Amino acid sequence: MQQNKKNVHMDFNFDLSSMTEAVLLYLPKVIGAILVIIIGFWLAGKISKMIGNSLKKSGTDATVVPFIQSLLSAAIKVMVLISAAGMFGVETTSFIAIFGALTFAIGMALQGSLAHFASGVLLLTFKPYKVGDLVTIGGGQTGHVQGIQIFNTILKTLDNHKVVVPNGTVTSNVITNISGQETVGVPLNFNISYNQDIDAAKSAILAAADSCPYVLKDPQTAVFVSGHGESAVELATRPFCKSEHYWDAFFYMNEHVKREFDKAGIKAPMTKREVHMIPSAS
Repeated sequence: MQQNKKNVHMDFNFDLSSMTEAVLLYLPKVIGAILVIIIGFWLAGKISKMIGNSLKKSGTDATVVPFIQSLLSAAIKVMVLISAAGMFGVETTSFIAIFGALTFAIGMALQGSLAHFASGVLLLTFKPYKVGDLVTIGGGQTGHVQGIQIFNTILKTLDNHKVVVPNGTVTSNVITNISGQETVGVPLNFNISYNQDIDAAKSAILAAADSCPYVLKDPQTAVFVSGHGESAVELATRPFCKSEHYWDAFFYMNEHVKREFDKAGIKAPMTKREVHMIPSAS
């Protein structure tokens, strides 16, 4: 009985001693790997930012810079992870093979993300828009382009919202670059009642365009009758302005056309409904 107690005590001491040796053996490696990852990821951010600043100073297209930064940061982080694995005694070649197989498996599971990456490359290659352009993309998202990243395009809307549109969604939908031609027509439609003077309404719209500091004189603004609604004559105009003044011209014209209509006594149509009450048979 006493001999068994001694054996248990010896086994416990042996296990504790082995665990202590293992901890002392691997603890420096674990701490070192953690430090490598922390410092490596920090350096990835710094290096990508530094490269980005250098590219901007060298005159590289501002649309390409965020994409290169994101790609460079991801590549450095992968190398840091491989280095950290090597500190545990994992052979680099074996780790790369495992990492390659894992990447393939993840790629199969994330085909959508790879499609967004491929779409990002297409956007940078064919350049349907660039940073700073006012665009409508992704099935109706309108804003100024802030950057094209690996998987997404970042927009800043008129009300200062940040909209992230997947690149695959961009290339699979119609892309409207409002800023693409430097000058742009602002589509505006106004309705007047059938009993109002069309020529007076046209003159009021043209007066608003003439007073607008954003509307260009060439090409000259014109107003046309675009349709006959149920209760209104529909007038359309497309005053041209610099693309960066698109929203300024849009809001100015909507406000000042109303003011000019008021001055000329032009009334907007009021939808009317006639209700006939049919007495029920008693």
